[in-house]
Amino acid sequence: MKKALVIFGGASPEYEVSLRSAHSVIDNIPKDKYEVLTLGITKDGRWLLYTGSSENIGSGAWLKFERFLCPAVVSPDRSIHGITVMRGGQVENVRVDVVFPVLHGKNGEDGTIQGLFELAGIPFVGCGTLSSAMSMDKAVTNTLADYAGIAQAKWLSVTSYDYKNAPEKFRQSCLEKTGFPLFVKPANAGSSVGITKVRDEGGLAAAIEAAFLHDDKIVVEENIDGREVECAVLGNDETYAPVVGEIVPCNEFYDYDAKYISDGSVIHIPADIPPETAEKVRAEAQRIYRTLGCSGLSRVDFFIRRKDGAVLFNEINTIPGFTSISMYPKMFEAAGMSYSELLDRLLTLACEKGAAGGCVQ
Repeated sequence: MKKALVIFGGASPEYEVSLRSAHSVIDNIPKDKYEVLTLGITKDGRWLLYTGSSENIGSGAWLKFERFLCPAVVSPDRSIHGITVMRGGQVENVRVDVVFPVLHGKNGEDGTIQGLFELAGIPFVGCGTLSSAMSMDKAVTNTLADYAGIAQAKWLSVTSYDYKNAPEKFRQSCLEKTGFPLFVKPANAGSSVGITKVRDEGGLAAAIEAAFLHDDKIVVEENIDGREVECAVLGNDETYAPVVGEIVPCNEFYDYDAKYISDGSVIHIPADIPPETAEKVRAEAQRIYRTLGCSGLSRVDFFIRRKDGAVLFNEINTIPGFTSISMYPKMFEAAGMSYSELLDRLLTLACEKGAAGGCVQ
């Protein structure tokens, strides 16, 4: 039986989302194939091995149970191939076979922790360091999508340094390139954190400053009047994108509240779109997945523009939400793959990628 280490939490604005995803993942990993260990990262960056109930992770109460906690870290020493645990005044090395990072946003989805796994030589679920970093940075992702000829919204980007040197010039460029309404986003953030829809010039400066609270680089994109659809992609060299899903947000756009707090958003799986449009979405999802060098999994989001039915790339999420009701597992469930089967497949893909990359098994 293989030891699978699930890492959750993280020093990220998406800490709470990670806890809910991890709860579902831990409960549904096939226990006849994997012994599951759980390691949590607190909001202030402490790493703790947790041996209590997964329900306490989902509720956010896991840190209250000190008897189930002890300091532990993933060791970069390849001879350890796992975690170093500090317990009762003693240091113990625990070998693990594969890691499942259920971490969203900064410090979990941006290549930082993936680099640690690669240093340690431990197979892990999901994209590697480079593809994670490129996919997390919306400006880099958009640049590569443009280069690959993948249709998307008009956009432009600026760093905080360049904006402070010429704020009026950048705001004028936004007016000229995207018009209103437009969206202002941190370049590196997830779950719609720090995003503002701006309707006129009066709100632009405040939206830019709000986005800079989350990152030192921002992206401005034109508003697309369209339907929001998503496509789940699975695989390493060979990819599989079975179903397109559609989200009808309860709010004006699919923001953090609509994703995780309110229950008014409506999901259609499969999306009620023409077959040729669905095929276009599936093909483009796999194309951006390969362009960014992804592996394991990603959820790729698109708009279908109302006026002409054009399929426009929106963004890619390399560690999408993973609760039992999240879009990624739901799309595979609609294709006949259960949640547990999907997790098993992801862990298998991780081990296969690790073996091909020279990880010690």
